[in-house]
Amino acid sequence: MAAVMGEPGPQGRFGDFGGRYVPESLVEACDELDREFRSAWADPEFREEYERILADFAGRPTPVTECARLSEELGVRVLLKREDLAHTGSHKINNVVGQALLTRRMGKHRVIAETGAGQHGVATATAAALFGLECVVYMGEVDVERQALNVFRMRLLGAEVRPVASGSRTLKDAVNEALREWVATVETTHYCLGSVMGPHPFPWMVRELQRVVGTEANEQCRRLLDGGHPDVVVACVGGGSNAAGIFSGFADTDAQLVGVEAAGGAAIGHGVPGVVHGMKSYLLQDEAGQVAEAHSISAGLDYPGVGPEHAHLAATGRARYEPVDDAAVLDAFQLLSRTEGIIPAFESAHAVAWLMREAGRSVPRGSTVLINLSGRGDKDAAQAMDLLGDRL
Repeated sequence: MAAVMGEPGPQGRFGDFGGRYVPESLVEACDELDREFRSAWADPEFREEYERILADFAGRPTPVTECARLSEELGVRVLLKREDLAHTGSHKINNVVGQALLTRRMGKHRVIAETGAGQHGVATATAAALFGLECVVYMGEVDVERQALNVFRMRLLGAEVRPVASGSRTLKDAVNEALREWVATVETTHYCLGSVMGPHPFPWMVRELQRVVGTEANEQCRRLLDGGHPDVVVACVGGGSNAAGIFSGFADTDAQLVGVEAAGGAAIGHGVPGVVHGMKSYLLQDEAGQVAEAHSISAGLDYPGVGPEHAHLAATGRARYEPVDDAAVLDAFQLLSRTEGIIPAFESAHAVAWLMREAGRSVPRGSTVLINLSGRGDKDAAQAMDLLGDRL
């Protein structure tokens, strides 16, 4: 690529990663999506409507919050980009508003989506309700159980939630089922993929729709830091859309970019290059080359692969990716709640957990660290109650 986090190269590749590995029946659908998104993204009227809805409906811009008490505790200056304050409770709304507008522009009346933690499913159901689109969300049976509140929210918004009983019954399997249905219904249906993964143009398109997070954060940090930028920018990574969004605002600075993976699903930390869900990227594989199961306390990070642009950023050294375990995430979940009055999603707590471990070590004292708080913790409250027990 000519620029870091610019447009992908030929065949939708980020260096050695990305591409389009799909059955012949989906090639035309991907080509159509590429054409339509490029046309829409270059259309001032489309961009104006997109930005207006994000402002008037989704609540953008989200603020950057200075964390005085957490900063004192850790010995570094901690800033939070507050995507938890966006409508529906996470960054996911940025992506689905754009894809819902694109669905309408393409003349389709129905969207399907996959979801793990339920946040993308809720956001998709929300946008579908706003635009009058039919909506079906695929969700693994394990995640249906541990994210019951979000399942209710999706159904309340008018979406059909289809539990997936195959495989590990989590996010990977929900993606499989959504892709299968897209093959059969592509004439009337748009697959509203939730992260920077899948076949081209999805990784690039979703990153562009999440770029608003990094653009806002860069401008906000310039005001807070007298024209400067943070020393470190941190975000959790499963597929990696929230990280791609905030990294895009700082990729051309000398800020360190750190993606934090779940220890049980660290595709960059423990995976090898391979093909999954229509893309070439790092993924967890067993000795026979089969996709291995991931595990995380967080349903949104319970994924054996990672978006191809993250694989490229890791391979080129522009970003680094490090794991944290479930116990550290629970500690971070409590610490941020008690020091700042902000209850994070388990996904976002991974980024906080990494900083708790690295402050005063790889992150020198006195550094300024921006964390993308990608979602709020309401959805994880019941699970946290069970896990924390008498510790509170």
